[in-house]
Amino acid sequence: MIYKVKNIVYCAAVDFYNMAISIPSRQLFIDGEWREPVRKNRIPVINPATEQIIGDIPAATSEDVDIAVKAARKALKRNGGKDWATASGAHRAKYLRAIAAKITEKKPELAKLEAIDNGKPLDEAAWDIDDVAGCFEYNADLAEALDAKQNAPIDLPMDTFKCHVIREPIGVVGLITPWNYPLLMATWKIAPALAAGCAAILKPSELASVTCLELGEICRDVGLPPGILNILTGLGPEAGAPLASHPDVDKIAFTGSSATGSKIMTAAAQNVKPVTLELGGKSPIVVFDDVDIDKAVEWTLFGCFWTNGQICSATSRLIVHESIAKEFLEKLVKWAKNIKISDPLEEGCRLGPVVSGGQYEKILKFVETAKSEGATISFGGKRPEHLKSGFFIEPTIISDVTTSMQIWREEVFGPVLCVKSFKTEEEAIELANDTHYGLGSAVISNDLGRCDRVTRAFEAGIVWVNCSQPCFSQAPWGGKKRSGFGRELGEWGLENYLSVKQVTRYISDDAWGRTC
Repeated sequence: MIYKVKNIVYCAAVDFYNMAISIPSRQLFIDGEWREPVRKNRIPVINPATEQIIGDIPAATSEDVDIAVKAARKALKRNGGKDWATASGAHRAKYLRAIAAKITEKKPELAKLEAIDNGKPLDEAAWDIDDVAGCFEYNADLAEALDAKQNAPIDLPMDTFKCHVIREPIGVVGLITPWNYPLLMATWKIAPALAAGCAAILKPSELASVTCLELGEICRDVGLPPGILNILTGLGPEAGAPLASHPDVDKIAFTGSSATGSKIMTAAAQNVKPVTLELGGKSPIVVFDDVDIDKAVEWTLFGCFWTNGQICSATSRLIVHESIAKEFLEKLVKWAKNIKISDPLEEGCRLGPVVSGGQYEKILKFVETAKSEGATISFGGKRPEHLKSGFFIEPTIISDVTTSMQIWREEVFGPVLCVKSFKTEEEAIELANDTHYGLGSAVISNDLGRCDRVTRAFEAGIVWVNCSQPCFSQAPWGGKKRSGFGRELGEWGLENYLSVKQVTRYISDDAWGRTC
């Protein structure tokens, strides 16, 4: 989900868009090797643009989870921990940088695999791969900086004692990631976990796992010590749930739905293990009447329809000042009509298919419910007429929305924007905070004082001012309320995978003299 505001020079269009690609046949990646699942089951890979089966992935079960966890624990203890857990951060950084370089080398292949696996436009997938490499590089920097923080002294009120802290890897970590940014969301967790010295087991979504499996081959290529990263594809109940509840997993980090996050918390609680949760969202974008309307319309569309609308932080609730609401809505519809909807591999595609048939039906049901509750479908809400197959949905704009409607309250996770107007700043804030979620939020206004007031009033972990969705490896990412807790990215992301140990030493030659 890292969108860097920058100019990108992609590979030459002819080579990039016309490069032939097929789904590699992989097994589970355990202990540095490709290993067939114990039950030998596999899951078909369906191209959401064509609805055709284009390959398959291995389906892990609890037996495979046990094997992977044992491999991870063995990897941490190998050579007394000196191979990884207690090695210097600089040592681990070399591997992270080697992974980043390999990802950059394989960018055209990885981007195309991502596009045919989850349906996002090819140039967006390429952007994601750039950010995967950047995230590994950034965490390599953090790993190196960690060395200087070891044995940091603590000032004490008694000069007869000295105290310092040791930062240690938390241990074996289970990482469960979603399908909307398959390799990037995995990297948000893998890179800091490895930088901290942990061993990891990744369980990506069964709906888009192909590039995550390719990361296993990259780890083999760069010589990552066996067992430090293990990759188990499979269904949530069969692979994710056993990982979350495994007694020898020391921490779980999860990105996905609030419902699944609640189940993971429950499972982790049985063994009193920490969790980091980045869950759903129903984020607002508040537009005041002093803006350049065209610029605000562009950010509004981008904030909701980027990645085919499948973003947990999507600013999918537009709250616009009543004095410009009519003009704003008209321009939204005009611009939405010009968004190119096509196969993700077609040059210029700006909206591809949603990830699966199940997601497609779910989104259409949201639209029908909104209509039945009295909302107006100002544009979209159906399959584009020129596309007869694939899970394509037009960018959808829904107006005449009330705060009691499902479309206002529940996360759609698709290209659907609902619109409501406001009169006063106070009303705008109240509407923005009228949600169980608290991940992202945006305010667009030329009055920076107003932007500051609204920023402070938003009940969200992330606030964008005069933009929507920019995200950087250096800045913390996470939410409030039912959007979860904990922060990823930045130094905060690394802290998720570290345990702090206090070491206090008595340095006086005098007897303590307090036992008699």
